[in-house]
Amino acid sequence: MIRPAKRSEIGKILNLTQACAAAMMANGIYQWNEHYPSRQAFECDVDRKELYVLEEDNQIIGTMVISTFMDEEYKPVRWLTPTDKNCYIHRVAVHPDFQGKGYAQQLMGFAENYAREKGFSSLRLDTFSQNKRNQRFYEARGFQRLGDIFFPKQSGHPFHCYELVL
Repeated sequence: MIRPAKRSEIGKILNLTQACAAAMMANGIYQWNEHYPSRQAFECDVDRKELYVLEEDNQIIGTMVISTFMDEEYKPVRWLTPTDKNCYIHRVAVHPDFQGKGYAQQLMGFAENYAREKGFSSLRLDTFSQNKRNQRFYEARGFQRLGDIFFPKQSGHPFHCYELVL
């Protein structure tokens, strides 16, 4: 079941994202670190009612943010649709113990349905240039790669921006 997250669950969500960060680092992907994702980011997400969790047998095994807020870093990107009715996906994570079982597909399907039901023109996101698995995942769902942005606190490598026109 996918549902809005509660502030009281942020500790569990941080444990999940830290497990994901450790698994990525073990595979040479330095996408997340001690600065990101942060408790403060998740608190803001909950306050804006944009943080969702995927629950299985009363255990949080996945999370994602569906936001209408456009980060400053996204402004130079040449998007496919006008920037007025878009959703932005952030911090998608499935605990490493549950990866490869279709849960990320469930999260993205939820986001796509949410955006369509609310009348948004597209979904936008970024993924780390060194994370080829994520790139294949989004491209297989129809997302188009558009350009690169940088988050210096996370990495010196770029992040690829993607958009799915709905």
